[in-house]
Amino acid sequence: MSSSKRIIVSGKVQGVWYRKYTHDKASQLGLKGTVQNLENGDVMIEAVGTEEQLNELEEWCWQGSPQSAVTNVISQNREHVDYPDFRIKE
Repeated sequence: MSSSKRIIVSGKVQGVWYRKYTHDKASQLGLKGTVQNLENGDVMIEAVGTEEQLNELEEWCWQGSPQSAVTNVISQNREHVDYPDFRIKE
């Protein structure tokens, strides 16, 4: 059964290829959803998959891209949304 999560990642996560690495990891895990930069400097991920897939992505978010410096990861369950794949939103 699919679940949906919104994950907000804070720290040095913009301008360090965080969205690209998130896209690659989410695709590797078989997740669907989006990743985008927020105006406040955070990155928001909306992902749909199994609890196991989502938990693995959430744990990975602390690592992120090699140049990132993550200070916080906040995750919340959300209403299910269908996505065709995993995409980077501009």
